[in-house]
Amino acid sequence: MWTPNPAMAFLSTLFSPRILAATAVALGFSLLNAAPAPIKVLIVDGQNNHSWKETTPVLKEILEASGRFQVDVATSPPQGGDMSAFKPDFAKYAVVVSNYNGDAWSKETNEAFEKYVHDGGGFVSYHAADNSFPEWRQYNQMIGVGGWGNRKAPESGSMIRYRAGKVAIEAVPGRCGNHGARVPFQVTMRERRHPIAKGLPKVWMHAGDELYDSLCGPAQDFTLVGTAHSNGQNRGTNEEEPMLLAVRYSNGRVFHTTLGHDVAAMHCVGFITTLLRGTEWAATGKVSIPVPPDFPTAQATSLRK
Repeated sequence: MWTPNPAMAFLSTLFSPRILAATAVALGFSLLNAAPAPIKVLIVDGQNNHSWKETTPVLKEILEASGRFQVDVATSPPQGGDMSAFKPDFAKYAVVVSNYNGDAWSKETNEAFEKYVHDGGGFVSYHAADNSFPEWRQYNQMIGVGGWGNRKAPESGSMIRYRAGKVAIEAVPGRCGNHGARVPFQVTMRERRHPIAKGLPKVWMHAGDELYDSLCGPAQDFTLVGTAHSNGQNRGTNEEEPMLLAVRYSNGRVFHTTLGHDVAAMHCVGFITTLLRGTEWAATGKVSIPVPPDFPTAQATSLRK
C-alpha cells in the first residue's frame, strides 16, 4: 500500500514527469509515501495437546490478512523425536508466536530464545502455550502464569485475580490450571490505557471458548489487560481470572492470551483484534491496528470466518 505525497500530487498537475522528478530531488520530496515494512513473525508449533495443525493456519491467516505482518512457521519434530535439530532462528523475527505445548526444547534452543526475548524480541503466548515448559524458569517468567504440566501453587508460583477494583496476587495451595465447558463469556478490559486495550469497549462478549482459571507462576512485571468471570456453575472459581496479560521480560515484551482454544473460538472478532494488537505491541511497543466496526458488544458476540 502507498499513498501519493500531497505536495507531489499538486505539482504533478503543473509540470511534466521529467520536471517533476527533478523538482522532487531538488526539494527533497518523496514521490511515494511507502507503507511501513511488514512485521516479521515466526509461529512455532509441532506439538500440542490442542489441534495445532488446524489453528496454526488460522493464526497465520489472521496475521497476514491484516496487512501488518509477514509470517513464517517453524514446526518441531513430533513428540518423542530428536529435538536437538530444532533450532529456529528467532533473531530474524520481530515477534515469535507460540502455538507449542510439548517436549522440552534443547538447552541450546532454550538459551537462544531466552536471549532473543531478553534483548528485546517480542513473544506471544497463545492459549495452550501457557501449559508448556513447567520446569523452565525463564519461560514461566515470560508468560507470567501458566497451567497444567504438574504445576502446583505455591511451589510453581502465585495466581493473578482481580478483586474489588484492583489486582490480587496470591499463592493459594492447589493444582494450577482448570477450565469448564466451552461457553460464550464476557471479557472485561481492566487497563484501558494500555495500547492493546485502548479504544476497545470495556466489556465485550467472546465466542464459546475455554475460560482458563487458577493459572500460577512468577506473576511479575505484568499488566492485567483483560479478565473474565469464572462461573462456579461451570466448574469455575467464581473469580475474575486473567485472559489477557502484557508482561515485560527484561527488554522484551510478551503478550499472553488464554483465548482461542479452537478454530470456532478464533472466529471471534474480539479474539482476532486482541491477537493482532497484542502481536503488534509485542513486536514494536505500539499499536496502530484499529478497532474494527464489527467488534463484539457486551451483549452479543461477533464472528468472522
